[in-house]
Amino acid sequence: MQSTISTDKRTQSGPLHWLKSNRGLLIVLVLMLLFPFIVGAIDGQSPTAVLSGETGTSKFMQGLMIEIFILAVYAISYDLVLGITGLLSFGHAMFFAAGAYMTGIALKNFGWGMGETLLAVIIVGVINALLFALVLPRVKGVTFALVTLGLASVFEIIVKSNELVAYTGADVGLQGMIVPDWINTSTERFRFYLIMLFFTFLVYLIYRRFVDSPTGRVCVAIRENEDRALMLGYNTFYFKLSALVVASITAALAGFFHALHQPIVSPSVAGLGWTVAALLIVLIGGIGTLSGALIGAAVFRLLEFYLDRWFGENASFLLGVVYVLLVMFVPFGIVGTWRLRKFQIQEGRERLLRFLGVRKEDGG
Repeated sequence: MQSTISTDKRTQSGPLHWLKSNRGLLIVLVLMLLFPFIVGAIDGQSPTAVLSGETGTSKFMQGLMIEIFILAVYAISYDLVLGITGLLSFGHAMFFAAGAYMTGIALKNFGWGMGETLLAVIIVGVINALLFALVLPRVKGVTFALVTLGLASVFEIIVKSNELVAYTGADVGLQGMIVPDWINTSTERFRFYLIMLFFTFLVYLIYRRFVDSPTGRVCVAIRENEDRALMLGYNTFYFKLSALVVASITAALAGFFHALHQPIVSPSVAGLGWTVAALLIVLIGGIGTLSGALIGAAVFRLLEFYLDRWFGENASFLLGVVYVLLVMFVPFGIVGTWRLRKFQIQEGRERLLRFLGVRKEDGG
């Protein structure tokens, strides 16, 4: 009897169980792996042409998907802070911008390799999180949001200052970065696409594991009722700090890939608008869902691209209308609303099956 129970436990926690419970995610991963070749086939390109990075629709769509992956990683880091831990931050763009600028400065001014640059970006992410954490014991709620906005505003002023123009490019932005050939998005687009695809997949799995861990459960408890978490004996500061550190490193890495993919690091990524973009993505997908950040990033970027392509100057107005409609008719985001409606859909399906079963019996 005990051996049977232990076998069942191994089955429920083994690789086969993981593959079965994540089959939807794996199907999406496989489809995304095939996506460049499917687009290439529609455009008349051979798989060899896609792999070699020949100019065409496939290469263009890979570039667009890379932007979506970067936005998804950035947005999921914000979802951890806001949606999971309940920390309203208006300075999240600072994490992203610090990673992007650190990458550009390291490659252009210091001549560092990719390993050194990546390590520097992670360290910058940790420092930013600690900087935000300095005010955690003293302020919360809207006050914390305003303090983070102030810190991010100071960072934006610094990168735009003429004193650092040799490093940051001031208002013009950081240009002229020398990206190694093996990851150059112009010549190795498919390789960069694969790196971003698997990185996004890995970040999502790590975040989901973090949320399901005891630390993540306490972060959720802090979001729901911090005073009760304190009463239960948890030092909420350290749990909020852990969420900030993970989110800051992730956002900085998103900035790292953004700097590698784009020919310029614009100072706009350090502004409030970039934080608002993360907030909109999370709202579209569903706050606190994690997967909503991935879906929201795709919807946000594709809407932005196609509306601008089709309607030009009117795109911003139409984009605002779409956001209003989403808030009105999908109030909990795409994933959040689906999870709420899923039980009703399942109940309706069960009623239909019972009805069909009765009719079948009657007919028999």
